Amino acid sequence: MESAFFVLNNTAPVIDLGGGVSRQILGYNDDMMMVKVVFEKGATGAVHAHVHTQTTYCAGGVFEFKVGEKSQVVREGDGIYIPSGVLHGVVCLEAGILIDTFNPVRQDFL
Repeated sequence: MESAFFVLNNTAPVIDLGGGVSRQILGYNDDMMMVKVVFEKGATGAVHAHVHTQTTYCAGGVFEFKVGEKSQVVREGDGIYIPSGVLHGVVCLEAGILIDTFNPVRQDFL
């Protein structure tokens, strides 16, 4: 299982998750997945945990992240590492884009 070699922004489906959040899968195979998540100001990613290891790159905007017991405001160019099973969530302070990578693939997103 894997995506096409090239996943173009203008043709990849955008999923409206509601509440000012949308998701676009940018590439994957069984071992990994990259996802663009667009947030409007004030939108949230509810606190949750999953078995996937996650890294996130802030491509734009300002976000307040909570990972485990730690909170941090992140801006364009910052990165976040989230171990498997750790509770995490986010609040968008200024509209922006996060690029999430997961290991293994998020089957629930396909």
